[in-house]
Amino acid sequence: MFFDAENHVVKLCAKGIELEGEPEKASYYYRKAWDAAMNNEERFIAAHYVARIQDTTFEKVKWDQIALNEALTIEKEYVKAAFPSLYLNLGKCYEDMTDFKMAMEYYEQGLTFSNYLNDDGYSKMIKAGLEAGLQRATSKMEVGRNQ
Repeated sequence: MFFDAENHVVKLCAKGIELEGEPEKASYYYRKAWDAAMNNEERFIAAHYVARIQDTTFEKVKWDQIALNEALTIEKEYVKAAFPSLYLNLGKCYEDMTDFKMAMEYYEQGLTFSNYLNDDGYSKMIKAGLEAGLQRATSKMEVGRNQ
């Protein structure tokens, strides 16, 4: 995934990443990035980071969904490499909320975009997360049906 290091939203998010050990400070920069975002690409980036610092799964889902919706409107090929991670985040949220059907759908959707991932450690981690999440959600769905 390509991010323009000179972009004002990317710079704010990078500052937030540096401060993630201090959640209030990181949140300040992520929210500032969201407020500064002027187009769908900047909103996608900012929402992705705002989601990271939410206190509840419900709020995390809201921001992860905003990030995904914005990303889906971007007509640049490189953005497709972010889809597996976005779907993984949403799948995990729905799994945490015990909505295993939705979790499975998001994990499966993420896997359909896994061919856009690079062949590196990060990409392997994302793909493995999608596969493991799908397996967990499928198992939990089956247990639910058998009870």
